[in-house]
Amino acid sequence: MTPVPAPRTDAWMDALPQAVLLFEAGSGRPDALIVTRVNAAAVRLWGVPQARAAGRPLLEIVRRHTLEALAERGGELELEAGGRTLRCTAVRAAEGQAGALIVDDLTHHRRREAELREATAVLSHEFRTPVTGLRGVLEALEYDMPPDLAQSFVRQGLQEVERLARLVEDLAVGFRPTRARTLPLAEAFARAERLLTPELTARHTALTFGPDHLVRADPDKLLQVLLNLIENALKYGPPGQPVEVGTRLRGTWVEVAVLDHGPPLGETDSLFLAHTRGPHASGQGSGMGLYIVRSIVHGWGGQAWTERRGERNAFCFTLPGAGGTL
Repeated sequence: MTPVPAPRTDAWMDALPQAVLLFEAGSGRPDALIVTRVNAAAVRLWGVPQARAAGRPLLEIVRRHTLEALAERGGELELEAGGRTLRCTAVRAAEGQAGALIVDDLTHHRRREAELREATAVLSHEFRTPVTGLRGVLEALEYDMPPDLAQSFVRQGLQEVERLARLVEDLAVGFRPTRARTLPLAEAFARAERLLTPELTARHTALTFGPDHLVRADPDKLLQVLLNLIENALKYGPPGQPVEVGTRLRGTWVEVAVLDHGPPLGETDSLFLAHTRGPHASGQGSGMGLYIVRSIVHGWGGQAWTERRGERNAFCFTLPGAGGTL
């Protein structure tokens, strides 16, 4: 009968998610560290199988003087290697005993942290608009006014409360599918103009809109895109110069362009990256506005870009059309 081989006493090492490399001081060269064992995760990390790793100098396996020095002195460090973030811990080889180099791949963890920071920045930016709208409504209601006008402000405030409630729900359960419906662009234009009236008045700026079209979109997301682009135009265009929101059909899509009289922007692709601001930006800002615009527009399958049209900057996006001009 063929004898059953005894299980390896160090087989547990191969079950560890961390890369583990055991080493000892070389007898011929006391200053050299010699590998005695690598586990399965270490084989995947450094691409050297156990049979070839055992008996070789540690530096030949890890190929980094930083890790060799860490193994010699012990301790912990974090480094970037091959697009991955690695946390490395070393236990020095005491006399007559093996040392260990343990490497934990934190790449996925760091990516999740970055995604959470990004989501937090996006949400804080989206909260700003309804909060600003509510502040304006409450400030207006402090003054005596005709009942019908007061009722109009109350309705506007309730709209913003509903938007806040939806954002809170998103924060609690994650981003849900968009609540798309067919609507006239004029509906979104009217909401945006109403919310921006105080700023338009303060800047003595006129806001005009192009022909109406039926579109298919989430009304709140469409409003968020319009507010971001029109607020940018007001912020970076000369005071007193009009801002135009142009529209036109492009096949089955509708193009919306916000045009301002600001200075030429030069290279513009980077403007839509997260935490990026234009060359003429001043004051405080998160650099998230155009990133949010492009993310929302891509979500309904459209495109977002900017270009120079004559003497004006045009910030453009497309959204699905739903049946011609109104």
